[in-house]
Amino acid sequence: MNQRLPVLMSSVLLVAGVLSGTAQTKLMNSTNATEVATVGGGCFWCTEAIYQMLPGVKSVRSGYAGGHKENPTYKEVCTGQTGHAEVIQIEYDPKVVSYEKILETFWEAHDPTTLNRQGNDAGTQYRSIILFSNAAQKAAAEKSKAEAQERFTSKIVTEIVPLSKFYKAEDYHQDYYRSNPNQGYCRAIIQPKVEKFQKKLKQAH
Repeated sequence: MNQRLPVLMSSVLLVAGVLSGTAQTKLMNSTNATEVATVGGGCFWCTEAIYQMLPGVKSVRSGYAGGHKENPTYKEVCTGQTGHAEVIQIEYDPKVVSYEKILETFWEAHDPTTLNRQGNDAGTQYRSIILFSNAAQKAAAEKSKAEAQERFTSKIVTEIVPLSKFYKAEDYHQDYYRSNPNQGYCRAIIQPKVEKFQKKLKQAH
């Protein structure tokens, strides 16, 4: 019995340590709050690829928002009849990257002066749009838009509207560029944008 006591005590201490570590982990996770931004700047494959490179961004989901059709499919959104735009939802750590920086990247990631169009992609589903979730995001978006206008010779046509609901796009749209780097659209359209943004990120550090 006396020989087993040290082993038993060690086991108790080990379990206590694990439980203590678990509690500390949960406490740490509870303080690691993230925030969400929702924007649309043409094809969501392009904007997703850009934001995935931005330090502080935890995840990016492609989807649909700004319209009236519930649970729309990609095929339906492409008709332009749902009212939805192709958008992305960006989950980010505000201690690493601010909402203002998210917006600054938004103006760089697409052309906000072309109405319902980005390059060869035309239709209301490709419109430039910022969907805010609260009053602070709305104010920041309007301020950022006004500041960005000074850098463009043409008028910015970006919509700033409240987010009612975000619908996640089909699975094959998620992480599209990373999964299909050799696809024609990716090589011709997305890759140059990604390389340009990568270069800017390197210069910033």
